Amino acid sequence: MPIPGTPSRAELVAHLVKTRIAGDVATPRENNLSHYRKLANGERNWWLGLELGDRWSDEQDVLAVMAERVGVSDDPEHRYGQDTIDPELTVDALDRLAGRLRKAAEDRQRVLFATGHPGGLLDVHRATAAALRAAGCEIVVIPDGLQTDEGYVMQFADVAVLEHGATLWHTHSGEPMRAILTALEREGRPLPDLVVADHGWAGFAGQHGVDSVGYADSNDPALFLAESEGTLQVVVPLDDHVLSPRHYDPMTAYLLREAGLA
Repeated sequence: MPIPGTPSRAELVAHLVKTRIAGDVATPRENNLSHYRKLANGERNWWLGLELGDRWSDEQDVLAVMAERVGVSDDPEHRYGQDTIDPELTVDALDRLAGRLRKAAEDRQRVLFATGHPGGLLDVHRATAAALRAAGCEIVVIPDGLQTDEGYVMQFADVAVLEHGATLWHTHSGEPMRAILTALEREGRPLPDLVVADHGWAGFAGQHGVDSVGYADSNDPALFLAESEGTLQVVVPLDDHVLSPRHYDPMTAYLLREAGLA
C-alpha cells in the first residue's frame, strides 16, 4: 500500500481513491445529510467552534457548498447509499494548504497544531509540525493544566489533543482551543500566527481571528462553510479516519514537498 517516495499528483489521486480517503468514502449519504440538517437546525455540536448565526439555516444551502468544495452529490433527492469526496478537490486543497505552510516557513511563524481526530490525523499533524520546526518555525507549546468538561487538554508530539481516562479523545468541540488561546492571553504570550487543526480546534481558532487551516470530512460541513465565508483559509476534504493512519503518509509527503518542506 505505501507509495515509495513522494507521489505525483496523479499517483496521489489514485492512492486517495484506493484507500477511500477520497472517492467513494465510507461515510454514507444519509449520515452526511443528517449532519447538514443538524447544523442548519442550529445544533451547536455541529458548528465546530464557529458562530454561524442564522446564515446557514437552509439545509440546501449547506448541501450546495459541500457539493462545490467537497464533491458530494448535489442531488437533494439522493438521500441514501454511497456519497463521494472528489479526490481532485482534495489535492487542490492540499496545494492551497502547502502555500500557506510555505508562507509560515518563510516568515518563521508561530504555529499551533491540534486534532480532534487523533486516531486518524495525529501523525499527519506531527510530521507537518516537525517539518516546520526544521524550517525555523516556533511550534507553540501549550500551557500546562488546561481542561474542559470533556477532559484534559494535552500536547503529544507537538500536537494538542484532548485526553480523557488515559485515552486520546475524539471531539468536535471548540472548547479545548478556547482553553489554549485564553491561557496564552492570560499568560501574556502571543497567539499563534497559524493554527493547523481539524474539527472544533480549527473552527474556534478561525472564529477567534487566528489564521486557521485544516482538514474535514464530508459529514463535518461547518469548516467548509467557514472557508466559503473567509473565516478559515483552507480546508482539505477527506475521510478523517480510514482503515490505517499509514494511508495518510503519501498525502503528507505530497503536502510537505509542495510546501518546500521535504
